[in-house]
Amino acid sequence: MIIETHSRLHITLIDLNGSIGRIDGGVGLTIQEPNLILKAETTENNIEVIFEENDLSKGLMDEYRDKIQGSAGKIMEYSGINTGFRFTLKKTYPAHSGLGSGTQISLAVAKLILKLHNQDMDAPKIAKIVRRGGTSGIGVRAFDHGGFIIDGGHRIDEKPDFLPSSASPAPPAPLITRYDFPQEWNIILAIPDIPAGASGLKEVNIFQKYCPIPLNEVQRLSHILLMKMMPAVIERDLDSFGSSINQIQNTGFKKIELDLQDPIINEIIENMISEGAAGVGMSSFGPTVYAIADENIKSISKAAKSTMKDVGGKVIITKAWNKGFTIK
Repeated sequence: MIIETHSRLHITLIDLNGSIGRIDGGVGLTIQEPNLILKAETTENNIEVIFEENDLSKGLMDEYRDKIQGSAGKIMEYSGINTGFRFTLKKTYPAHSGLGSGTQISLAVAKLILKLHNQDMDAPKIAKIVRRGGTSGIGVRAFDHGGFIIDGGHRIDEKPDFLPSSASPAPPAPLITRYDFPQEWNIILAIPDIPAGASGLKEVNIFQKYCPIPLNEVQRLSHILLMKMMPAVIERDLDSFGSSINQIQNTGFKKIELDLQDPIINEIIENMISEGAAGVGMSSFGPTVYAIADENIKSISKAAKSTMKDVGGKVIITKAWNKGFTIK
């Protein structure tokens, strides 16, 4: 049995102030590439992991192996499944790059195990079992539905502390809205070869140091989302959508995330905008930078490659993905 699931851009967290009684909330977009393809077969015992790609680093293979074994163990214990499994990773993408690989591989593993034993459950329930989506629910909803997604965060009594998903036991946040994203808009990813975005204890420390953020920042961001970004998706207004992306980079927790980055991230953003991108932002804690455009794709891509020439990196031209996972 083979599952294919897609990466996501995490545009921003919404409320890391919490004075109204909720925290977190997220905005994100599911994209076609990069994607993950995973095959699973039952065996007599143990969890075996095979990598088909021959250019993966040992660190990345270890990261995926740990997540596969961890997710498998949790869902098997919950569901009373006692057989073994052989997982073959046919296609992967980097961990801690801002594209949500951890959530996608964890949910994919659990979904395959359940399907192979004629069981099933929805992604939010799986996520709670395998401990994903405790801050942002974007990756969980991207797995199930795809598209442009906004979630509603968590009640303070449900999640009293400001924590990243990796350290939060809270269940995935409720879905507020989900729209198909315009297929005529291009998405250009620039992924520089610099240290991966914040994770683990480093990420926990950032949340604890900088939160709560000022209420007026949350209010400004909410205004941009409700009265600019969401209508722009519905009306297919690229200029307004791009402008909202640009404004978000200087607002709320996203501004903090960007201020903590290698200077090359802001250089990539500025150079892609100067070449005609409607909007450019950093996904999650980076280092992936994304641009939204309907033209000048080659010049925007060239600008990103040129900016990364000293550090290396890759550019991917893709589109939105308006469906969830596929399985066969």
